[in-house]
Amino acid sequence: MTRSRRERAAALSSPACSRAAGGDFDEILENSDLIVEVMGGLEPAREYVLRALNAGCHVVTANKQLLAEHGEELWAAAREHGVRLRFEAAVAGVVPVIRVMQESLAGAYIERLHGIVNGTTNFILSEMARTGEPYAAALADAQRLGYAEADPTDDVTGKDAAAKMAILARLAFGTPVSLDQVVYEGIEQITSDDLAFARELGLGLKLLGTAERVDGGISVRVHPAFLYAGHPLASVSGPYNAVTIESPAITEITLSGPGAGGPQTASAVLGDVVSAMVPPAPTPEPTSALPIISDVESAFYLHLEVDDEPGVLAQVAQILGLQGVSIKSVVQEGMGEKARLVMVVHPVLESRFAAATKLIEGLDFIRAAPRAIRVLEEQFV
Repeated sequence: MTRSRRERAAALSSPACSRAAGGDFDEILENSDLIVEVMGGLEPAREYVLRALNAGCHVVTANKQLLAEHGEELWAAAREHGVRLRFEAAVAGVVPVIRVMQESLAGAYIERLHGIVNGTTNFILSEMARTGEPYAAALADAQRLGYAEADPTDDVTGKDAAAKMAILARLAFGTPVSLDQVVYEGIEQITSDDLAFARELGLGLKLLGTAERVDGGISVRVHPAFLYAGHPLASVSGPYNAVTIESPAITEITLSGPGAGGPQTASAVLGDVVSAMVPPAPTPEPTSALPIISDVESAFYLHLEVDDEPGVLAQVAQILGLQGVSIKSVVQEGMGEKARLVMVVHPVLESRFAAATKLIEGLDFIRAAPRAIRVLEEQFV
C-alpha cells in the first residue's frame, strides 16, 4: 500500500520501525515486544496488526482508516491477549485527544464532540477566508507548502475526517461506530463568495466533525459548518486541529495543536511507544449499541441567486415558514440578473430544511441551485 507523506515521516522518525527495518514480518514479530504500524491502508496492515496482537505484542498505529473499519476486531484482540493498542497519532496529529478521553475523562459522561480534525482542509478554508482566493488556488497553495497530498481526495471530500470522528465517537460513547455510519461532506463546492457573505453575518467556516447523543442514539457526521466567533473552534486556523469535548461535569474543554505534518505525527507515535510501556488505558468492550440518528437539527446558511423583482423575499420566507423554518438574518446584494439573497435560519430538522430548499429551487426567479451550509449556534463565553 502507498504511504502518505506524513506516515512515511513518522515511520522514519520511529526507532521501533528503523530497528525492525530488515527481514520479513514473521522475523520482525518473533523478535519484537512492540510493533509500530504506519503503512496506511487496510491490507496487509490489518493482517499484521492482528497477528501482532494475537502473538502478545503491543502495537502502536497511526492508521485511522484501519481503526474506523476494523477497530472492534483489533481492540477485542488486544483485550483478549492483555496487550496495548495505542493510536494517538490516528486522530488530530499531536493533539492528545485520545489519551485525554481514555484517561483524564474516563469517568465523564460525554454528550458531544466537535472537531477540526483535518489540517489540510482547515488550511485551505483559512487561506480562502484570508486572501479571497478560490478553492482551487488555496488547494494548490496547500500542496506547494506540503499540507496537502498530490491526491488530496480523502482530505477534501471529508473521508479522512469521517474516519477520525468514528474513532472519537467510539471512545466517547462506548458503542461501535464504523466509517460507513458516518455521513460526510467535503469542501470542494465552497466558494469565496460564501466566505465573504459569512463575514457580513459574523461567521467563519470550518470543516467540522460532530459526534453527539441525540434522542437515545448518536449522530456522527462531517460537513462544512459556519461558527460564530464565540465558539472555541472559530479561531483555529491554518493546518491546526482542535477538538471540543462537552460533558455536564466539565462544561467543555478544547484541545488544539498542529494536525498536519510529519514531525507532529512522529511525535504522537513516539508518545504512544512510551505509553505502551506503562500500565494501559485499554479500550473497553462496547457497553451498548446505540442507534445512529440521521435526521438532526441544525441552523443553516442559505445562498440564493435570484432575479431582482418584487416579492422574492416574501415568497422564499413563505416556503420556509410552511416547513417550520425561521429566518434569523438576511443579506441582499446586487440588482437584476446578479441579485443574491443570503440568509441564516434558526435550527430546524435537516429533513424540513431540505424539503424547503427543494421547493425554493422550483421557483421561477431562482437562477441556480440553492447552496446550503450548516451553522453551529453554540458559543461559549
